[in-house]
Amino acid sequence: MARQTVVGKVGTVSIGIRGGDLPGEVRVVVEGIAHYYLGYAATALAAGTEVLVINNRGARQVDVEPWPSVPRTVSPEAS
Repeated sequence: MARQTVVGKVGTVSIGIRGGDLPGEVRVVVEGIAHYYLGYAATALAAGTEVLVINNRGARQVDVEPWPSVPRTVSPEAS
């Protein structure tokens, strides 16, 4: 897989990221296949947080930042 392929992808924190130099684990789906990376972020991020991959450090390590989830809306017809 090309190093830049994962940059710009949205993933999910699978093991909490402790922040700074203390990584966690991030799951990113690329071309239908789940890949797991050591994930680094400036601040701590809990498991289940959606993140955006902003840099690939190589050796299956990425830098991420929180990515806001889009809340699901309920249509008036469904109420």
